[in-house]
Amino acid sequence: MKSTTERLTFNVPERMAFLNITPQVEAIVAKSGVQEGLCLVNAMHITASVFINDDEPGLHEDYRRWLEELAPFDPSPERYKHNRTGEENGDAHHKRQIMGREVVVAVTKGRLDFGPWEQIFYGEFDGRRPKRVLVKVIGE
Repeated sequence: MKSTTERLTFNVPERMAFLNITPQVEAIVAKSGVQEGLCLVNAMHITASVFINDDEPGLHEDYRRWLEELAPFDPSPERYKHNRTGEENGDAHHKRQIMGREVVVAVTKGRLDFGPWEQIFYGEFDGRRPKRVLVKVIGE
């Protein structure tokens, strides 16, 4: 069994953004030499997400609007008790819960085995500082 672990670092200047990280993950899978196995990709921060979807700008804008309706940014401690700790990112924690922490993708014949249009995204909900994403590839 082979195993490869790498960490990607992102420093997104916006508070909320979606980055297509598929090319970086594909490069790690190729470098791993794994032909048949699994690839785990997970955000290592509680205000960031990793998810799979279509790389379509309208969809990304829909996500931004939808997430802001569900968990609007509000730095005051009235809406989010978490903000009483001195932070102002209570909304970002909720957005991460909605969008998810990680994805697992099958590796077949040395490549990520996606359905049509699937891509891997890093979702940032409290940007402006470096955050890591773990990529672990295991298999034969």
